[in-house]
Amino acid sequence: MQVTFLGTSSGVPTRSRNVSSVALRLPQRAEVWLFDCGEGTQHQFLRSDFKASQIRRIFVTHMHGDHIFGLMGLLATCGLAGNPQQRVDIYGPPKLNDYLQACRRYSQTHFSYPIKVHTVQPGLVYEDGEFVVTCTLLEHRVPAYGYRVTERDRPGRFDVKRAQAMGIPSGPLYGQLKRGEVVTLPDGRRINGQNLCGPDLPGRSLVYCTDTIFCESAVELAHRADVLIHEATFSHQDAEMAYQRLHSTSTMAAQVALSAQVKQLIMTHFSPRYAPGNAVQFEDLLTEAQAIFPNTVMARDFYTHDILRQEPALAVSG
Repeated sequence: MQVTFLGTSSGVPTRSRNVSSVALRLPQRAEVWLFDCGEGTQHQFLRSDFKASQIRRIFVTHMHGDHIFGLMGLLATCGLAGNPQQRVDIYGPPKLNDYLQACRRYSQTHFSYPIKVHTVQPGLVYEDGEFVVTCTLLEHRVPAYGYRVTERDRPGRFDVKRAQAMGIPSGPLYGQLKRGEVVTLPDGRRINGQNLCGPDLPGRSLVYCTDTIFCESAVELAHRADVLIHEATFSHQDAEMAYQRLHSTSTMAAQVALSAQVKQLIMTHFSPRYAPGNAVQFEDLLTEAQAIFPNTVMARDFYTHDILRQEPALAVSG
């Protein structure tokens, strides 16, 4: 799992930061999942090594323009690219489908590939054999959702040498044993595959929370996540403005990470007011957050973070 930030500014783009969009690359299945799609996201795609034809799912947090104005353009471009495009599933709040239908109608845009829009509500959003996606309501001026992607645990490594020493013939039986199944050998022995596999490999988890002020629902959603992406629109000294606009400060993002016991906090969605030359700059927001949650980094456009799988601890015999 790998996340790349395609836009890290709030409200409006700047010369160095586009508005909100985060790409989750799933190399094992050659897919890209997007979280939000602000204006200019397709231009950011052109500046990256992503392929629009790999987009399978788009998760929209809320209906503010800096999170959705790039959606229609990106979808239209995918249809004109000339490459075969599989179905794209789009998940988001009520009115998202109405918005897309209106855009299509008034621009007379026809998609050459299927699109399905899903209206989300707190709870399960999507699941398959590898991943589970859930969401919860955050606290913002309009209905806004935070998303959590959880990778399912995988069976531990299969001990091939031990299986060979036991005289187990290779072939389809190995596949069954790797899945932890019980198989009967030609000589009548019954072998439990779990005894030939190491500890399960724990799945990874990513949580995306924006736009929101500090709220307990974000803490619950992010509980023990590997990576929390959280908005940090304002500096701590501008907390009053954050409360008025229902956005987070850098310290609020850090407090969510600390309370949720996450492993890594990545802040994004920064107000342009902290550009170089101003009294408070982006680096000050990072210092504020790290004072509360040291394992914090500040995203920039095209910043990429690999979410590594944690290997289970090996038992040590005494």
